Amino acid sequence: MTKFYDTPSRLPRGNAGELIRFEAFDDYDLPYEISAIRILYHSRSAIGNDVASSGVVLVPGGKPPAGGWPIVGWAHDFTGAARTCAPSLQKNLSAGPLLAMYAGLGYAVVASDYAGLGSNSPPAVLDLQSNALDVIYSIPAARAAVPQLSPKWIAAGSFQGALVALGVSEAESTFHDPNFLGAVAIGGVADPPDLFEHQSQRRGYRGPVFLAQGIKAVFPDFTVTEVLTEKALPLYQRIHQACDLNPEPMASAPEMLKPAWESVRYVKEFFNRNTLGLRPAFGPLLVISPDDDPDVPSKLTTVTVTRMCGQGDRLLFYKYPQLDASGVVGTSVSDQLSWIRARFGGYPAPGNCR
Repeated sequence: MTKFYDTPSRLPRGNAGELIRFEAFDDYDLPYEISAIRILYHSRSAIGNDVASSGVVLVPGGKPPAGGWPIVGWAHDFTGAARTCAPSLQKNLSAGPLLAMYAGLGYAVVASDYAGLGSNSPPAVLDLQSNALDVIYSIPAARAAVPQLSPKWIAAGSFQGALVALGVSEAESTFHDPNFLGAVAIGGVADPPDLFEHQSQRRGYRGPVFLAQGIKAVFPDFTVTEVLTEKALPLYQRIHQACDLNPEPMASAPEMLKPAWESVRYVKEFFNRNTLGLRPAFGPLLVISPDDDPDVPSKLTTVTVTRMCGQGDRLLFYKYPQLDASGVVGTSVSDQLSWIRARFGGYPAPGNCR
């Protein structure tokens, strides 16, 4: 962590998307021709407060095309709740090979850390609406730092970032940015209660504490002890101190949650605000799903996609058989790129909703 990420406890006023500062950084594991610029910019919290968010811009080598480098606004996977969990603090940027591929093919990549990861703002982990705003506001900040960028952009993300990318498209139904051309979701996308229940069964104790933190960020009046048991509280106090939370022994997820926790008002409201398909998307969508993902069963993704189709979203859905989430990221590159090229080329977007 460097001083670049620090801001005063009371942030000087700035419009959402306004650049605070930027710096070139050359210590990432990237091909030599790709330039990296860290950015710090104004965003908005779940309750509308001005917050600082950090990120990184990857700029292709060579001369930009007429109109500037088209932008892929990257939404990253879940990395934790501590400041040190920011992808821009990792040498591989958490998804370095994929991002380097985009940049190597002539797309600038604007990868937000999300507020509170890197920056010293309160984090809102697992809240796709907050994270989506961080992605949206990273685009004008990146263009202020790197004038060679085009105004035209798409959102893309993998794993939990796939949900955020789709959240960007739904938030854009309010912003109506004519330069936003659509979103790519790589990985399973499911409703929050189903996703939480399934992943808690597989991954154990970590889910409840991060869920409680996310709810608290969105609803300050929420009291974590409405949901968490005494066994969970020590871990809850530690989630802002480290990314690696693997203490032994530790209670299982059911032992960390109070009976009927799902019925708590703020839990239900948090799940509802993070459910996709309850409002139309702005721009076309590409959803790429593995058919053999132990973390997000394909039947859950199908439910979400069906609801989004029912909203009238222009959605192209590809399901890859016999692949898990990691496998589908690389295997789907051809479909990703053909869809992205078509959006920047101005071609009509395909869809296969029934």
